[in-house]
Amino acid sequence: MTATQVRPTGIARTFGDDELIVTKTDPRGIITYANDVFLRVSALTEEGAIGYPHSVIRHPDMPRAVFKLLWDTLEMRQEMFAYIQNLAVDGAHYWVFAHVTPTIDVTGQVVGYHSNRRTPDASAVAAVTELYAELRAEEQRHAGARQAVAASAVLLEQKLVERGQTYEEFVWELTNKGQP
Repeated sequence: MTATQVRPTGIARTFGDDELIVTKTDPRGIITYANDVFLRVSALTEEGAIGYPHSVIRHPDMPRAVFKLLWDTLEMRQEMFAYIQNLAVDGAHYWVFAHVTPTIDVTGQVVGYHSNRRTPDASAVAAVTELYAELRAEEQRHAGARQAVAASAVLLEQKLVERGQTYEEFVWELTNKGQP
């Protein structure tokens, strides 16, 4: 099953504040490990997850520019934190605060990626939802996927420059709001 075959139902799914979603992928983004929380929340079986692209849970409302930024960051062998809306295979959606890191072997080669996700704060989701809607609207103005991603990435960069922040700083500002 691919993400394009699943239609969002509008039903929101959550998971516990004390739970972590964990997945590992190979260098191409093919899932090699998924914990029980991931399987439950995504409504996937282990057989339906392992060996399939992580994009199987890509929600159509997620701007491609965020995934471009993610892959560009990982390509530089850096970690990335991001707010991501995922689509379970039953059509429910769920938001996560993701931490993605490259896995590097003893020879220095990237052999995959490790991601753990926590429940995000509702105010952070509200803030990124607004930004992501603007990015998706920009993408929809372009017929080709490459042009859409490029235009959305430019808009994301403009928005961040206006804020005087990198994406990482934007994410951490949202994450730390409301913290003592």
